[in-house]
Amino acid sequence: MFADRKDRNETETSTTATRRTVIALILILIVDVGYLAWGAMAALAPDHLLGPGSLPILAAEYKGFTGHSWSELADAAPMAPAFVTVIFRVYGAYNVVFALMASAIALTAFRRGDRWAWWTLLVGHTIALGSAMKFDWTMNAIGPFEMTEYLGLAFIYTALAITASFAVRLPVSAERGTV
Repeated sequence: MFADRKDRNETETSTTATRRTVIALILILIVDVGYLAWGAMAALAPDHLLGPGSLPILAAEYKGFTGHSWSELADAAPMAPAFVTVIFRVYGAYNVVFALMASAIALTAFRRGDRWAWWTLLVGHTIALGSAMKFDWTMNAIGPFEMTEYLGLAFIYTALAITASFAVRLPVSAERGTV
């Protein structure tokens, strides 16, 4: 009787853990697909990526940081906008790479329950999204689209909170009391 109850509890716990993992995986992938889309747009077509005030992102950031217009920069130093655009495109490519790597980790090791994957997703997303937020503050360019970084970090933290047992799970030998 006790064995049946134990087996049933383990099955219910396993089902709950699986359900939580699926929910967490969906939340993580929502963030990473958005990160990938934004990065691809920044890398391939930065002039069509809108920033605060519906200005193109580079013009909005330059204006927020300097108080001057993008056209003033082009008039003062004709190659400066091209140089900044190249740097921004590379930043976009890094976003794409991060999103692909984080998605691969989420779909493989995280889904399997590997502890290192939980910690990697926590640290990686905190740094990636946190640095993007800090950049927006520095550029004084925070609009509705930039607020998705905060939402994304909330999704990541929620996903990792509901699967926190990944991070603190004891090795099998410790669970059996044979450390």
